[in-house]
Amino acid sequence: MFLTEEQKAILNGEKGETLAKVMESVVRYGELFGADKLVPITSKYNHLVTSFGLKMIGPIYDLMNKLIEAGAVSGQKFSCDPRPVDKNVPANFLQKLVFNKFMYSKQDFYEEQLNTLGLMEKDAFTCACYLDEVGNKPAKGDILSWSESSAVVYANSVLGARCNRNSGIIDIMGSVVGYVPHFGLLTDEGRKATWIIEVKTSKKPEAQLLGSAIGMKVMEDVPYVKGLDKWIGDELNDENTAYLKDFGAATASNGAVGLYHIDNLTPEAKELGESLIAEGAQTYVIDDAELQRIYDSYPVIWKNPDAKPKLCFMGCPHMSLEQLKSWTERLEKALSEKGNKKVVIPTVFTTAPKVIEAFNKTEYAERLKATGVIVSYICPLMYMNNPLCRKMPVITSSNKLRTYTTARYYTDEEILDKITGGKK
Repeated sequence: MFLTEEQKAILNGEKGETLAKVMESVVRYGELFGADKLVPITSKYNHLVTSFGLKMIGPIYDLMNKLIEAGAVSGQKFSCDPRPVDKNVPANFLQKLVFNKFMYSKQDFYEEQLNTLGLMEKDAFTCACYLDEVGNKPAKGDILSWSESSAVVYANSVLGARCNRNSGIIDIMGSVVGYVPHFGLLTDEGRKATWIIEVKTSKKPEAQLLGSAIGMKVMEDVPYVKGLDKWIGDELNDENTAYLKDFGAATASNGAVGLYHIDNLTPEAKELGESLIAEGAQTYVIDDAELQRIYDSYPVIWKNPDAKPKLCFMGCPHMSLEQLKSWTERLEKALSEKGNKKVVIPTVFTTAPKVIEAFNKTEYAERLKATGVIVSYICPLMYMNNPLCRKMPVITSSNKLRTYTTARYYTDEEILDKITGGKK
């Protein structure tokens, strides 16, 4: 790997032993993937995936302390993935005991470390840091050091930034030294599509279901999606960016996609078109039958498949302001049609703290509250990691949450029906 004189100096310890070890970690990481050089990070902010104060990750706290003691703090301010606990989210006494005493007992301590290292602000905890209200939206062409999979795929695809799917902790190390290895999705060649996806559905496909199908087929490869613009158009407006947020998260969790191109919509596809498709690319056709096949393939891992749902989670990744507003309207309409005033299943919508602030300033906040829905900033996945919560029959329309937990997937329409008084 080629290193500049400045990079060599850091590696050789001229800026201290700790920074030398950080640089060595970044270099070794790059070597594993065949990187030819290190390139400067150009984004204003970083984003860390490790946000939870798990009692068992003592080595992480030790590492953070060493960085702080050596003054090797992040060269960028950063946001972080969501907090794991919120007292407003339903949990019984034993579940709360496990959360607070056995799982996330180091949360306050870890957040102090993060603040010292360079957290953007006290409440900068969300997996959707690119939302306007949060303020960590990189520009097209920016080089990043992120590792949260749903954020990486959004930044690469919808914003046109450049970032590999880094491992946790490597994200902060890149930010500390100011460089990341040049390989994969940072290169022009690595951003070419090796799959052509032809969407031939009879209606607008469910974002989470379409993303799941593509992720499971292409795995870590780059897909170029044709035919989706027929249903969502060619403008990156609020509705479409929310759609792509959920679509991308499913491709990244049900597979390992770090970048996708949508014909006539995403920035690189608009600029370069089908020249982004690599020679010999494979084709995958998705029609109604294929989406149904994917849906039917999901396992139900509840102890009792016919159990009545005890909780519904929406917002993995975190919901946008537009989604909170549109779901408020959909809930009101569905509840009115069924003669109910409140949801019949405890329901939690999760979003970024800054989005909650903005939402609370709108008329929609009181309207959503009146439906009985709880708005929270937590990570549903971290909630479901509690072994006592894992046993609960939880429903969701998030394919990411379905993939990583025992939560059961339903489409948005099915979720709406169930929580407003339809079939349990």
